[in-house]
Amino acid sequence: MAVTEAIRVLIVDDHLLLRDGIAVLIANCDDIVVVGQAENGKEAIAAHRQLRPDVTLMDLQLPDMDGVDVIKAIQGEAPHARIIVLTTYSGDTRAQKALKAGARAYTLKNHVRRDLLDTIRRVFAGHKYIDPEIASQIAEHSGEDGLTARELQVLALIAGGRSNKRIAEELAIAEDTVKGHVSSILSKLNAEDRTHAVTLAIRRGVLQI
Repeated sequence: MAVTEAIRVLIVDDHLLLRDGIAVLIANCDDIVVVGQAENGKEAIAAHRQLRPDVTLMDLQLPDMDGVDVIKAIQGEAPHARIIVLTTYSGDTRAQKALKAGARAYTLKNHVRRDLLDTIRRVFAGHKYIDPEIASQIAEHSGEDGLTARELQVLALIAGGRSNKRIAEELAIAEDTVKGHVSSILSKLNAEDRTHAVTLAIRRGVLQI
């Protein structure tokens, strides 16, 4: 394949070493070429608007914006944009949010050398891809009821070390109502106690701190 026909890739990540590492990996391919790099969300949106890459590699943890919000912004301007999430986050909830926002693939940084080039080719060809580790978690938790907005508020305050009484005061609700929310949270996350609930929520991407 001629260089002019290569898959044009934009790399979005705030770590220069990772961007350079991916660029070196891609440099060894005849059918893929890096056309731009961005280190934050605003740069990513502007670069995508200017370059219109075939495929964008998107980190979720950016210094100025949440990666999911960047995906939404790019999709708003270019509905057919092909975005691959490349992240350290293995949580199923986080992955589902990114995919719902418009990402075509979700893969992990520790699998870059094994999966990335083939994933770029698959996504460019119109296919979707989810890392098997993530797909397994999504399948495991499919059909579960998600936390409500209020339960997420309560869980975030629990993560901040607040007692039920303090949570009730901050949210201006009854302490018994807080206890009911906590019970529901434990049930939905299949958690043994409050600390376990926070740990599970962070691992799955339900809670970000």
